[in-house]
Order: sequence, then C-alpha cells, then structure tokens
Amino acid sequence: ATFIGKPPNNLGFQDSHSVIPRGAPPPARLNPNPLPPSPPARCPPAPRRDATPRRRRGARTGGGGGWIEMEARPRPSGVRRVTAKKRPRPDASSNSARKLQRREIAAFPERTFAASTTRERFRNIQLQEEFDTYDPKENSSLLPYLRKRSEIIEIVGARDIIFALSQLGVCAAFSRVTNQRICFLNGSPDEVIRSLFYNKNNDSLITVSVYGSENFSALRCRTTRIEYIRRGKPDAGFPLFETESLRWPGFVEFDDVNGKVLTYSAQDSTYKVFDLKNYTLLYTISDKDVQEIKISPGIMLLIYSRKKGYIPLEILSIEDGKRLKSFRHLLHRNKKIDFIEQFNEKLLVKQDGENLQILDVSIWPVL
Repeated sequence: ATFIGKPPNNLGFQDSHSVIPRGAPPPARLNPNPLPPSPPARCPPAPRRDATPRRRRGARTGGGGGWIEMEARPRPSGVRRVTAKKRPRPDASSNSARKLQRREIAAFPERTFAASTTRERFRNIQLQEEFDTYDPKENSSLLPYLRKRSEIIEIVGARDIIFALSQLGVCAAFSRVTNQRICFLNGSPDEVIRSLFYNKNNDSLITVSVYGSENFSALRCRTTRIEYIRRGKPDAGFPLFETESLRWPGFVEFDDVNGKVLTYSAQDSTYKVFDLKNYTLLYTISDKDVQEIKISPGIMLLIYSRKKGYIPLEILSIEDGKRLKSFRHLLHRNKKIDFIEQFNEKLLVKQDGENLQILDVSIWPVL
C-alpha cells in the first residue's frame, strides 16, 4: 500500500515507499528476487500539508492488511493565522526633552535626531480627499496649451475653500464642505494666473495674471470676495492697480504682516505703497538711485546704487514713509555684494569672499 503522510500505529515500514501491517508476512510483490522481475518502484508524489487520512469504504483495517489512502481536504476553519503586529516603539516613554538630549550628546546628533523623528513626521497624516484641476470639458474654452494636465505649484486655503494653481496657469476652487469643484478662476481664454494671495483683511482672493493679448508681459491684479467664489461667481471681482505699469522688471509684493502692498513701475522707476485693506495709495517713492527695497515688520530698507567704497542705505517707516535713519555701509572694494537683507533691526551684509556682517541698525556697531 502506498502511503503519504503519517502512518497509523499498527503499520511498520518495509522500505521508504511501501507500507505493510505490523507482524504480517511481506507480500509477494515485495520479494527481493521476484520471477518474473517486477517493474521498478516509483516515488509517490510529494505529500500536501493539508492532506488527511481517510479509510476506504468496505476495506478491512485489522490485522488482515487493510489499505489506507489519503484524501485532500480543505483546511479546518479553526486554523491559527499569524499576522504582522504593530511595530512597537523602541522607547514608549520618550518625550521631546529626551529627544533633544539624545540629539545633543550623540556622536552624530543630526543623524540621531533625524532617525528618531522620521516615524513621527507623517504619523497622523491621512488622506481625506483628492481634487483634480484638470477637466477637458470645462477647459475647452481656454487656449490649447492651457488644456493640458500639469503639476500643481501653489495651494491656498481660505476658510472652507481650497484654491489650486497649476504650472500652466489654470486655477480651480474646491469646496471642503461638498468636496466638489466650485469653479475655475480664469476669466478669459488667454488668462494665465501666476500667483494667488488670500487677503485676510477683507476676506478676498487676489490673483496676479498675465494675458496673451499683452504678450504675457504685464502683470494684472484682480480681487474677488470669497463669498462670490463660494457662490460660483468668480467674475464678480474687480481689477486692482490699473494705473500702474507692471511690465518687466516691474513687480507687485503683498505684505501680510504689515498689511501693505508694494508695487514697482519700471517705466518711471517709481515705488508705491498701498493699504491692503482698501487698496488706497499711501505714499510714493520716486528715486532712480533706489535699487531694491526690503520689507520688515514696521520698517522698509532702501538700498541705493553702490558708490566707491560704500553703499547708501535708508530706513523708512512703512506706515507713512517717513525717514527713520540714513547711513553708509563701508564695503570692500572690487568685491561684489552677494546679498543685503533686513531682519527687524538687524542688517545682514555679505560680500564675495568675506565674512557675513550682522549689524544692529539701532545702535550701528558691527556685531
């Protein structure tokens, strides 16, 4: 009898491929010198793990040499299943103080701190909803190159509305309440939106766009109340700074900290400061020697054209444009200026190949 699996207790092995009852004489087919010779024995198929023994109906199972055969059955329902458990945290009692301590005393503090905080970065971030700005039916009225799918370069949240701006200049508004697209903000087929700004002062969205009719060379600003966009009426807004010529290298800058808007018209080298609440003009700076303006909380830094051995600087009040301080900063000759930045009352000046200088403009010593 060919056996696959575990034999019963009353069976004994004759060779590796045959089974006979214990105490019974070997059958004739197991004669080592048979006449005529029997065909060579073949190895039975490999046993299956889920195979279980079953007695054949009508077969004798006593000492008379009953046969036993194997039958494949499904696994029982009570099979134990091993599943991956949640990976335990190496230090459940770790806190911010302990992480900072390990960062300071470790051999490679930046590596240790990064390794210990990697699993904490996106631990509680879960996908809630997906939005798509690409819609070939809705965008059929736009220019052909605006109908293509492109990556998102800017996302702005305003109350219960999310604005997504694509690299090609298509902007769409989505509702967080219904998780549906409300509308597109491109008012004309040739409008390419370059930037978005949410004005918290009057709960409106400002779009900065260029148009194909102007060869995409002039910036146009437009403001629309969030309530109108929520109703699906993006054309209910109105244009801003129409009197300004914002052609390259002109620009517009929105300062949310001070509540101001700074524009620069390259045509007449004029800087203008507007109120972000009602967009009224506050004052004008007309000086062709002004090369750049840096805005900080409460003040503005005017950087003039470089002179021999120094550069003129001036600090103005951002509220009314009054001069607060005027001074000259000495420079190393024949070395270009990498950057000049203003952080509150601190002035940072860096020249090529020289150390960074940090100055306090209130007392003016080199720190």
